Amino acid sequence: MSNLAISFFAYLLDRLFGEFSFVKHPVILIGEAISWFEKHFYADSIFRGVLLTLFILLLSGSASLLAVSLLALLPWYLQMALSSFLASMFLAHRMLYDAVAELIGAKEPREKLKMLVSRDTSGLSESEVYKAGIETYAENLSDAVVAPLFYLLLFGLPGIILYKAVNTLDSMVGYRNERYEKFGKVSARLDDAANLIPSRLTAMMIMLLGRQRALLSFYTQGREHSSPNAGHPITAMAMAVGVRLGGPTFYFGKLQPKAYFGHGREEIEKEDLFKALGMRTGIDLLILLCIFTAWLFLKYLF
Repeated sequence: MSNLAISFFAYLLDRLFGEFSFVKHPVILIGEAISWFEKHFYADSIFRGVLLTLFILLLSGSASLLAVSLLALLPWYLQMALSSFLASMFLAHRMLYDAVAELIGAKEPREKLKMLVSRDTSGLSESEVYKAGIETYAENLSDAVVAPLFYLLLFGLPGIILYKAVNTLDSMVGYRNERYEKFGKVSARLDDAANLIPSRLTAMMIMLLGRQRALLSFYTQGREHSSPNAGHPITAMAMAVGVRLGGPTFYFGKLQPKAYFGHGREEIEKEDLFKALGMRTGIDLLILLCIFTAWLFLKYLF
């Protein structure tokens, strides 16, 4: 019951306020810990990557348990308020929406996009910029919204904090390049496992809000993505918007093959990005409604 209440108010706080500038974001602290370990203990080996993962999980897990223990000493209403505030810092739907929305009307949209993606942006056309924006919004709906909320609902504050630790590890060292192929392998695999269920839930939610009759039809194309998870929400968004996403993409100066997702138009327009971002309110209302319904069900059942 408490996890449901905390999740509801945390999600509401993120919708209303987004990031809080007056406090250092805990994900930044996790990132600094990863950078510190890499600076002092990096080695081109899987074993050293295992040590990194264990170090960050132990550090994050200990911090979360300490926070829970301290919060338990407070009156219930303060405990609820502070827990919701802390949990909201690990949700990022408003920040994601605002960041992608800045691509619309920006004087230098490629520069804005560079802050959001790892692909090369300098030579992208306007259509490719909008395509990347739609893909970024869809993929990160899982990583930044559904997955952290999923683990918050299941395991409370320790769940959401540990998930974001895993996700931050992947975003910093989970690359298939010369430096991180071995060092980041465990982090990447752990992130894949953590997002297995949330990515598919995200895709089904997009299909539902996009009024797609076959809720699981995203799966066939979604599994063709190089990531076991990212392709599912991207495919669902392509179907909901009516466009074709994906295709060969430049990363680090090299053109890499990439599957196509969806069966619509290949020429992406500004209105298509508007349509994808327009799902934000529906997503928020659906999530809040599901949490509230679950709370009522448990309250009157038990």
